[in-house]
Amino acid sequence: MSNECNIEHRKEIMAVHDTMDILNGKWKISVISSICFHNKRRFSDILNDVSGISNKMLSKELKELEMNKLITRTVLNTQPVSIHYQLTDYGLTLKTIINDLADWGIKHRQVIIESD
Repeated sequence: MSNECNIEHRKEIMAVHDTMDILNGKWKISVISSICFHNKRRFSDILNDVSGISNKMLSKELKELEMNKLITRTVLNTQPVSIHYQLTDYGLTLKTIINDLADWGIKHRQVIIESD
């Protein structure tokens, strides 16, 4: 392998590693998927969508996603106060990845079921 190819390959690996640092964890992809599929979601909606996640963990994940500029948190002046989460324009760039993961997951589940 040429040195130039090796450098390019290292850059790709580093980019994948950086991506995984942001999206890694048991819940982040599911939280992003919930918001992506529905466009705007309230905390309780996401909590219902993501089976098994606790209030505390969802709050932590949402804060990290907001910190990484993937979602916005909008507080509406209603009674009671309502908070909506939605993907930023930057976060919307993950939509293709989320859709591809969902498609792959459906196919993989079928492969596993058929092999039994």
